[in-house]
Amino acid sequence: MGTKLKTESSVIWITGLSGAGKSTLAHEVVIRLRAEGISVVQLDGDELREVFEAVAANAHNHGREGRLALAMQYAHLCRVIASQGLVVVIATISLFHEVHAWNRKNLPDYFEVYLKVPLEELRRRDSKGIYRRFDAGDLSNVAGLDLPIDEPDAADWVVEYLSSQKSSDLAVELINKLIERNHV
Repeated sequence: MGTKLKTESSVIWITGLSGAGKSTLAHEVVIRLRAEGISVVQLDGDELREVFEAVAANAHNHGREGRLALAMQYAHLCRVIASQGLVVVIATISLFHEVHAWNRKNLPDYFEVYLKVPLEELRRRDSKGIYRRFDAGDLSNVAGLDLPIDEPDAADWVVEYLSSQKSSDLAVELINKLIERNHV
């Protein structure tokens, strides 16, 4: 990458609705950071729900209060890991103003990425069948549909969807933005 990368204590928070490409982008970024010799931990909301035993699709786990509580657990976990001198890359929906504000105040070198993808594209992708199950009446509390979300007020980088985008190109662009801001 040619430029000196910061190698410790930062959190890259990648957010967006289900199917926006958060996990894919996080994975691409982690591969590139590790190739530069940076110690990085990758966290994913899908996996963290299992860790925190919140996988059951019910109002408690998937309603606003349950999701907010879970997002705060993610944020606290990121702080603990980053405090050990590691870079954390997390992919999570967690679209709550309270979480974003807490993150800005409490996470070291916090960098927020918002993948803003139109609902039509999310429905087209729908790799987990979430939108299809919602439309069939089999699923409720879907972020961005019947569960209101808070789009980030001050994301460090908002990625507006373009059909020509490749996750590998977005990863390079994100890392370049981080270098510019001296976050990694």
